[in-house]
Amino acid sequence: MENLEISGKSDVYFIPEVMLNGSNGVCEISGESYLEDTDEFYNQIINWLNKYINEVKKGITFNFKLTYFNTSSSRSILNILRVLKKYEDESGQVVVNWYYPEDDDSIAEEAEDYMKDTGLKINMFSFEPEN
Repeated sequence: MENLEISGKSDVYFIPEVMLNGSNGVCEISGESYLEDTDEFYNQIINWLNKYINEVKKGITFNFKLTYFNTSSSRSILNILRVLKKYEDESGQVVVNWYYPEDDDSIAEEAEDYMKDTGLKINMFSFEPEN
């Protein structure tokens, strides 16, 4: 299965960097997410995940390393987590790692809310963001 790679960009809008690896199931979204068309952007990630789940059927490790995301991005992230939870409920192996800036409790709290909303275990790690 092909990888999905999207280069991050900071301009008027902020596009996160995306790397979804079709051979080993390691996926990462990093940077800032403040997009003009959030649904269109995140739907390509969800479509890739659904294809991976249906065709490859191997474990997925999903790393979120976002330093900022807006409300519409938050809803899309929740949708990704729901796809992962459904896969886990169907006996798929899923690991979700949530990296949050050590000085930003609100991003850590978002992960806690996602865990409550989805029932998915999320491993949380603080990090020091690069300037």
